[in-house]
Amino acid sequence: MYNGLHGYRLSGIARSMLVIHSAVLFGGACASRESASSGENAFRVALLTPGPITDQAWNSSAYQGLERIRDSLGAEISHIQTKTPAEFEENFRQYGAQGYALVIGHGFEFQDAAQRVGPEYPKTMYVTTGGTGVGPNIAALSFAFDEPSYLAGMAAAAVSKTGVLGTIGGTELPPVTASFTAFAAGARAVRPDISVLGAFIGNWDDAGAGKEQALAQIARRADVIFQNADAAGLGVFQAVRESKGVWIIGANADQNGVAPTVTLGSVVIDLPHAFLLVAREVKAGAFSPRIVRLDTSSDVVRWVPNPAVAVLPAATTARIDSTRARFARHQLTLPTGPTP
Repeated sequence: MYNGLHGYRLSGIARSMLVIHSAVLFGGACASRESASSGENAFRVALLTPGPITDQAWNSSAYQGLERIRDSLGAEISHIQTKTPAEFEENFRQYGAQGYALVIGHGFEFQDAAQRVGPEYPKTMYVTTGGTGVGPNIAALSFAFDEPSYLAGMAAAAVSKTGVLGTIGGTELPPVTASFTAFAAGARAVRPDISVLGAFIGNWDDAGAGKEQALAQIARRADVIFQNADAAGLGVFQAVRESKGVWIIGANADQNGVAPTVTLGSVVIDLPHAFLLVAREVKAGAFSPRIVRLDTSSDVVRWVPNPAVAVLPAATTARIDSTRARFARHQLTLPTGPTP
């Protein structure tokens, strides 16, 4: 979630009756665009990600959502990878000037740029995945990622032999810390005396640093690690694969296939489904700018146990299912506060 490499910038709009793939270098940055329709009346949707769409996590899932919009709604789509707040604002502005109907800034960190640029382009809907900023043409998607994180904590506590768990994030952003707090709470609901180690890498793309953090926690007896670090998290997967008796929990996308023999499960946000819900309303002219909360009841966020491993006791599985049902009925409130 929320990471950054080289920034990308949009340069120009090409139109064709065919599907077009383009990569245009401009000012040291790159943009990719595809179209399933053409002409001045085409429904155009853009996505800005803070990291690479090859991360098998937060950014790749968002790009799958963009592709879902193209395939389901016949949209012309464009994607840009950005790094700095200045690039967020610059690219929001370029897409608005080019008449895009919907521009998605993928992360909590895009909300300030949306607030600054949105009023300049009232015909473009700006949506951020995270944050609380809204306006006449500005909305935010709020994912209850803490709910399935709590369930993951329950599962982790049930399989831990050492009584020590670990959490590793990219940077210390509110949605990430909230999910780690929920994970610890879920674990302690199963084993009140369990210990939870916490660490942040400081970025979202350094897999080597992710591996180092994981090995440090494993040295401190952590035998289940919940990572939420995008491309850097792939280093955590590597460390767990190379260790004995250690499990990992994936985040954002279903990462059960990244290391299937050591992955306990994944805390998933179904971004393709969420993006399509919003885009369909925007295309129909029926979208009302607001904070769109997507929780367990919507099935956009969920705990997905790895079917390749069967290590959870039946009683724990039943308890997790019961807790999930309580979340879906809005009968369970999670704690807030700093990561343990």
